[in-house]
Amino acid sequence: MHPRIEDYALIGDEQTAALVGTDGSVDWLCLPRFDSAACFARLLGDEENGHWRIAPKGVDGPCTRRAYRPDTLVLDTEWETPEGAVRVTDLMPQRDRAPDVVRVVEGLRGRVTMHSRLRLRFDYGSVVPWMRRSDGHRVAVAGPDAVWLRSEPPVRTWGEDFATHSEFTVGPGESVAFVLTWHPSHEPRPPLVDPREALRVSVEDWQAWAARCRYDGPHRDTVVRSLITLKALTYRPTGGIVAAPTTSLPEEPGGVRNWDYRYCWLRDATLALNALLAAGYQEEARDWRDWLLRAVAGDPADLQIMYGLAGERRLPEFELSWLAGHADSVPVRIGNEAVNQLQLDVYGEVMDSLSLGRRSGLPATPHAWAVQCALMKWLAGNWREPDEGLWEVRGGRRQFVHSKVMVWVAADRAVRALEENPELAGDLAGWRALRDEVHLEVCEKGFDRRRNTFTQSYGSLELDASLLLIPRVGFLPPDDPRVVGTVDAIGAELGHRGLVRRYSTDGTPVDGLPGDEGTFLACSFWLADALHLTGRTKEARELFERLVGLANDVGLLPEEYDPAAGRHLGNFPQAFSHIGLVNTALALFGGEEAG
Repeated sequence: MHPRIEDYALIGDEQTAALVGTDGSVDWLCLPRFDSAACFARLLGDEENGHWRIAPKGVDGPCTRRAYRPDTLVLDTEWETPEGAVRVTDLMPQRDRAPDVVRVVEGLRGRVTMHSRLRLRFDYGSVVPWMRRSDGHRVAVAGPDAVWLRSEPPVRTWGEDFATHSEFTVGPGESVAFVLTWHPSHEPRPPLVDPREALRVSVEDWQAWAARCRYDGPHRDTVVRSLITLKALTYRPTGGIVAAPTTSLPEEPGGVRNWDYRYCWLRDATLALNALLAAGYQEEARDWRDWLLRAVAGDPADLQIMYGLAGERRLPEFELSWLAGHADSVPVRIGNEAVNQLQLDVYGEVMDSLSLGRRSGLPATPHAWAVQCALMKWLAGNWREPDEGLWEVRGGRRQFVHSKVMVWVAADRAVRALEENPELAGDLAGWRALRDEVHLEVCEKGFDRRRNTFTQSYGSLELDASLLLIPRVGFLPPDDPRVVGTVDAIGAELGHRGLVRRYSTDGTPVDGLPGDEGTFLACSFWLADALHLTGRTKEARELFERLVGLANDVGLLPEEYDPAAGRHLGNFPQAFSHIGLVNTALALFGGEEAG
């Protein structure tokens, strides 16, 4: 039976990440970066598409228990068998030159025979490498990729069925460490890492990083786990934060809503920055702000909704026909065609993020204000255009209300920057006029007076969970009857078993896609924020408790959730969901405003 999304845990080195199942199998790993081709792709196919399982011999099912070591990204997986007990510890140490996967097997009780099956398949499970021996190691090479496998101490290893097998027995106090190392095939093997020293240093480094968290309220362990996950999804060389380390995990099992999330979205900018700054992580917030500035530099008309890890602009979308998809959900997509969409809201996200950074004391960056002035000049002439909106719909452009609200945010933050920093040069009168004009139009064309709610787009009867952000961004005060009415309407019309959908997928959905999707966890956190802001803190806290309980056994959240089936949906783990958890915890218990 194929593992469920919630059966996976994350390990990573802040440049890429792997997913490890409850059965002890590494089923997803892209090397050397988050967006590189996978060498283990069982997550989206089957065992023939690549995986690496270490488990007691003859045990096919899940482990007995597993957990991260406190405040780390080091995973312990344990099995109790009739012969005894054993632990497998998985990690990816922060790399010097090359990425490593370290797996340490320790005997706990009795004597347990272990089996390792390594099936490398480069290029998303399609390329079988050539295997050879060298200096006691196993070496797999295919095209640009080379992977070395070794164990300390050496154990019996052989090739069978185009896989590399190892078998050994461990008792109390005995251990065997495996190290898998990738490097470009045209380069020599990188220096060997000491697996046990790497384990010790990784635990110490992660715990030292986690100790910097300023939050000390309820569910602190959960908040720290979310922050560790955000750190793990950060591409350390540039500071960019990927939306998720996976592609094509379905929003509906068997459906077509399968997307590649291994890129950096501008929509996440302000909320991620708020979470990092409020929790005490100034350095990470600065790195994300700096990535943002580099990515958006250039012609404002060419501003994209997402970029690659280093700010790459071309992310062409194509399909992998040889992968059956998770839960038979096809197509499996690589790249993201939405990169070519127009989304006016990203201008507001950029302006809001840079405003937040400035007000929070992040060091000033040369030319940052010039970039903002250029963005505002373009926006002033183009804000009336329809767009694809926050959710990257593929059903045609509309006058989305959230997009116009974020245009207002851009103008508002520009005005406030000039008011608070008189030394800056800018079109104060023009931006004030733009702010007022947008506000008036949204309230006239984007509000349904009969139902007392803002709508998804001008003239539409549909609702959209992004409207929950209206009080957070300051477009209207939380006690405005129109805000209260919108919160109530979204809860009633988009609510599903206490959680929130992004929008309706009934009839002819705005996204132009067949099928359905689950409740969206980030939107459910936004509802908790909105309830809190509108004075319904008890309800907000009850919803927060429900949302925290949706994390899997190691504290990870997906993009979406199916309340009827009790299943995780969408790419995993999802930065947007964990950002929402941190910000809502800070709003409810940390003395911070919701954000």
